[in-house]
Amino acid sequence: MAQFVCNLAEKAPALVNAAVTYSKPRLATFWHYAKVELVPPTPAEIPTVIQSLKKIVKSAQTGSFKQLTVKEALLNGLGATEVWMWFYVGEIIGKRGLIGYNV
Repeated sequence: MAQFVCNLAEKAPALVNAAVTYSKPRLATFWHYAKVELVPPTPAEIPTVIQSLKKIVKSAQTGSFKQLTVKEALLNGLGATEVWMWFYVGEIIGKRGLIGYNV
């Protein structure tokens, strides 16, 4: 056991340097997209959001959603799933734990 700890202590700096070297470009890419995608809508985008919500309500009332292609339906489903998952992430953060959720 002592030999294992000595070997680990000797190799730790090299492992940390390798992890940092591996992670830096990936974290830079993540932060680039996070700054773009995770931004709340600007006041200029609010009218567009309202129009798209009106369009969704109108398609639900008239039944025109039945005329969607498979690709459009899949994209709509993925968007709804993303909103649903972000809701649960917010709930978990608010409760400060996973207790009470069937995960």
